[in-house]
Amino acid sequence: MNQGRAEGGADGRSGYAVRLAQDTVDLKAAQRLRYAVFVEELGAKGLGADHANRLECDALDPHFDHLLLVDRAIDPRTLEHVVGVYRLLPQDRAEALGRFYSDAEYDLAPLRASGRKLVELGRSCVHPGHRRGAAMLHLWNGLADYVLSRGIEILFGVASFHGTDVVRHALALSWLHAFHLAPSSLRVRAWPDHAQAMDLMPVSPAQRAEALAAIPPLIRAYLRLGGHVGDGAFIDQDFNTTDVCLIMDTAAMSGRAVDFYTRKAPRG
Repeated sequence: MNQGRAEGGADGRSGYAVRLAQDTVDLKAAQRLRYAVFVEELGAKGLGADHANRLECDALDPHFDHLLLVDRAIDPRTLEHVVGVYRLLPQDRAEALGRFYSDAEYDLAPLRASGRKLVELGRSCVHPGHRRGAAMLHLWNGLADYVLSRGIEILFGVASFHGTDVVRHALALSWLHAFHLAPSSLRVRAWPDHAQAMDLMPVSPAQRAEALAAIPPLIRAYLRLGGHVGDGAFIDQDFNTTDVCLIMDTAAMSGRAVDFYTRKAPRG
């Protein structure tokens, strides 16, 4: 792992490159992918989207870094070359902006009061045609490069369950609340006007396999890294999701987990 791959290098062993967006073409390609996944595939309303041009975008996009997984075989002029994306907002840029995206859903005071260096993650998605290969591991490698090169200590952001019917997600949400609640010093809380309790049913360790199977793969990946969740879910009607706030303290990550997610990605 080295900073060059996350900042603009390519993995010569595969058809992928992992880098930050470099220009308007890259940004529009990221927004096109987000539109395809969030609006067309998952049914988001996309109130701020450019539907005519199939771009999922908002006013905060210019302030974020956009970490891209690029298929080098695709001509960028098609806006189809970006096949994976993470949207990243470093703390210093959020302070200049006056907010994180997650401020709309959660009281982030505990994170700000921690004195730790923060980055917010969001809008993560991968093109359906690349989900079964090494794409996500390439993105994880790029994210690790980004975090390590900037001395970031805490990663956080909203992650989603598809749909707004909390009963459908009762087991998964209750499991997260019972076994993965963030320590009190970092425990953000959903704003009361929109908060949905997560402890919806009793759960026991015997239900682990069933509960984990009901949790989206990306959230499970964060949990394997030692991630935790804030208190309360947020129902996002625009995106047709039930959100939880995930928090990862890099100091608390196990060495085994770090080794896995920062190793060189395989051919993919």
